[in-house]
Amino acid sequence: MPRPLPIALAQLPPRPYTDGIATFADQVGTVLAEHPGTRLVAFPELHLCGVEGTVAERTEQLNAAAQPLAGPRTRELAQLAGDLGVWLSPGSVCERGEHGELFNTALVFSPGGELAGSYRKVFPWRPYEPYDPGDRFVVADLAGVGRLGFSICYDAWFPEVTRHLAWLGAELVLNPVQTTTPDRAQELVLARANAITNQVFIASVNTAGPLGVGDSVLVDPEGAVLDELPGAESGVLARTIDLDEVARVRREGTAGVNRMWDQFTPADHPLELPLYQGRIEPDRWRPREEGAR
Repeated sequence: MPRPLPIALAQLPPRPYTDGIATFADQVGTVLAEHPGTRLVAFPELHLCGVEGTVAERTEQLNAAAQPLAGPRTRELAQLAGDLGVWLSPGSVCERGEHGELFNTALVFSPGGELAGSYRKVFPWRPYEPYDPGDRFVVADLAGVGRLGFSICYDAWFPEVTRHLAWLGAELVLNPVQTTTPDRAQELVLARANAITNQVFIASVNTAGPLGVGDSVLVDPEGAVLDELPGAESGVLARTIDLDEVARVRREGTAGVNRMWDQFTPADHPLELPLYQGRIEPDRWRPREEGAR
């Protein structure tokens, strides 16, 4: 049965970290006015935490932008999502951890005005980023919609991230990005590869110029590019996807032939994974269903 999800990916430059949520609210309202019917609107990495200057100055500003997850910024964003009646992902923000850590944290808020999920970037881009790494993979259930997984920018270079999100039941992986470097071309390949090898939708929304290089992209569970915003110009990628396509592709196979999630049977021997000091247990290989986390 079709499960349509109208989404809008806003390829825009970051807002200064000193701006209040009120100005961001105007920006979200503009996106929704131009794309009525949108149910999920998403912004790039650190969209609300724009900084400038030298490396030291930027790091100081990022620390100044950090707030606890339960702080006023989260409450204001939750109220904004509730007022607008949409699923809202404002990109990632600087989060102050319980022990003083600086996390790069992606958020999603429900149309009911609640924080529905938060994810701390597991793979900060070292040695260039000052963030402490998160310690877990995160999915969020969007009630009446489906299951959303998070990866942030450089996370996409590590196949373990999308693999675990898919195993946790993610049907759409939201990948907010702030790429300013020439390797965006490789990231576009990774977006398609991660979609193909895990049979999930990938929505990779990058920062616009003059800071970012743009090239936001939406990829389907078979790796086809459904839509894109080529170049660094500001814009909004708006499209309705059918999350039931994930189940169909896994049932019928990518290109009608490849069914990777059915590779193992309970009778197979475990596969040792020396790199992780762990193993694949055949009877645990398939993605989890909603409510089975």
